[in-house]
Amino acid sequence: MTKIQDRTQDLFAAISVSGYYPEIVSGALQDALAGEPAEAFVVHHEPTFDREEIRRHMTVLVLTPSRLLLTHTDEHPGDTLLPKPYTSTSVEAVPLSRVAGVVVTRMVSAATQQLEEALLTISWGAVSRVELEPARCDDPECEAD
Repeated sequence: MTKIQDRTQDLFAAISVSGYYPEIVSGALQDALAGEPAEAFVVHHEPTFDREEIRRHMTVLVLTPSRLLLTHTDEHPGDTLLPKPYTSTSVEAVPLSRVAGVVVTRMVSAATQQLEEALLTISWGAVSRVELEPARCDDPECEAD
């Protein structure tokens, strides 16, 4: 029998280092883990451009002994419901028995043979999946990458 390596503290450290609402993201994951250890994880923080503002969002995937947790946090400007800027966090827990497939797509530059981008696709139903890819800014003056 293989011993499970608990990487929960590493997960929370990676979320903290990202600097993107670490208390909110960690709190949602702490609740979702419900005492299960995190065996592996991916933390993906990505800024997006919304007119003159930068909006950020983060996706965190966590593998536990029984589930795949998919956590996504967005920040929003104030609106009619919440007049001040706010975040929304969703956590989906998928039993490992429901994961139907995993695809990794690699984009490699023909000129340099360097990995430029990788896309992870996980399917757990007819149309449910998550895709992670790195953020890019095509503007050479852009400092958001």
